[in-house]
Amino acid sequence: MSKSAFNKIMQGLKEAHAYENGEREGYKVTVPPTVNVKTIRKQLKMTQAAFSDSFGFSLDAVKHWEGGRRTPEVPARAYLIVIQHNPAAVLEALRQKA
Repeated sequence: MSKSAFNKIMQGLKEAHAYENGEREGYKVTVPPTVNVKTIRKQLKMTQAAFSDSFGFSLDAVKHWEGGRRTPEVPARAYLIVIQHNPAAVLEALRQKA
């Protein structure tokens, strides 16, 4: 193992220890570089139009993502991950209250 790799591992352990002891708040999340929008949509049994309407995406964006012509930006990828894991909570949060 190189000295550089060892130092990175040690730094990570120190940060985890500090977080566990309450000396450091929060942590940095890593958003995946890609998400499969079509798979998420199909799991929800939605058309592209229904998916875009339900979650606030433009229909063109969904079509481009699924066609591989564009990749969702980091915030959209994070949002898509939340949709994939708990679509009901997202729909509840977005529901318009009268």
